[in-house]
Amino acid sequence: MTHHVVMDWPATSIHGWGVYGLNLALSWAPDPGVALATTHEISSNSVFIDPLRWRALFPFIIRSRDLRQRLLKEKPTEMVLNSAILTSLGNDLKSQPGPHGGPLSGQPSLGVVFFETEDLGRDARKTVARHNCIIAGSSWNAEVLRAHGIPRVETVLQGIDATQFHPAPKRGLFPDRFLVFSGGKLEPRKGQDNVMAAWRIFAARHPDAMLIAAWDNLWPEIARGINSIGRTAPLPFTQDGKPDMNGWAAANGIKPEQFLNLGLVPNASMPTILREMDAALFPNRCEGGTNLVAMEAMACGVPTILSANSGHLDLLQDGTALALTDQRPIPSVSGWRESNIEEILAALETLYTDRAKAREIGAAGAKLLAGLTWAKTAAEMKHIISKL
Repeated sequence: MTHHVVMDWPATSIHGWGVYGLNLALSWAPDPGVALATTHEISSNSVFIDPLRWRALFPFIIRSRDLRQRLLKEKPTEMVLNSAILTSLGNDLKSQPGPHGGPLSGQPSLGVVFFETEDLGRDARKTVARHNCIIAGSSWNAEVLRAHGIPRVETVLQGIDATQFHPAPKRGLFPDRFLVFSGGKLEPRKGQDNVMAAWRIFAARHPDAMLIAAWDNLWPEIARGINSIGRTAPLPFTQDGKPDMNGWAAANGIKPEQFLNLGLVPNASMPTILREMDAALFPNRCEGGTNLVAMEAMACGVPTILSANSGHLDLLQDGTALALTDQRPIPSVSGWRESNIEEILAALETLYTDRAKAREIGAAGAKLLAGLTWAKTAAEMKHIISKL
């Protein structure tokens, strides 16, 4: 039996939902039991994969093109598709309209959710009532949903591509430097101001240290919120309205040779970058999912520091990462937690001074992530669809 499945989010290589969609498509491409399509346009300008993978996606691309053409011809009213539909949900638990301008539902309808606040609103149960099941991207999301009385909740964690993200020899491009990676789009929730506040102290102590940042944000206005927190010098912006990462580092007293901004890096190019790192740092205030960038760093064997809150808790098992346990509530946003700068510094010092321990942490993290693959994500999703 073939399950026809539609997802209402894109397949790309450049942001979280897109990477999720692309890897579901790749995982299901050889499976005759699933015929997947997306309501979004698939563009070679945003999908960066090898020609063999492109060829494997041809049936998915054709089904998606035909579905999209059909939907664009319809009026903006509710449409019920003769397929299972995976609907992306965010903080408000609401879905976006389909390409035709109206709501979409399926047989069955499954809501896939990543939210970043414990306050779902009084109408949370009513909002998700049209879905046969809600699939949460983290144990924390699932617990919050159940606390709001929402039934039929399943947990499916995101994965990593184990063919790319795994331990392997590094090139040793900077043999005399201590490289620390920080990733995720620049915004208050991701806590890059915590990274910068700790780094200006750590870098002054260790001239050989260099921060490698992958903070590019396709939505610059979201980045502006980082200035409302006040833990660092203000983030400057260029004349065309983009965040000036190098200017921000300089404003915080960090030397140019101790900060490297990578810019926008396709997902497929990240493994060789990550394997050069000596540590990774994620003092995030909240994660609705398990934090794909952190998962990929850990999968490559990078000793990783994680804030012990929200979706990160799914990654914090015995010895898999250094946990930032001093997590203080942020009154303005329900569910967000603030990390302690001194604890961040202590964790960095541990990885800097005790390289044997750092290797143990990196190995334990890689072992955990070797079992959290996109193939596992796709298999669990298929099982839920089959049950319904």
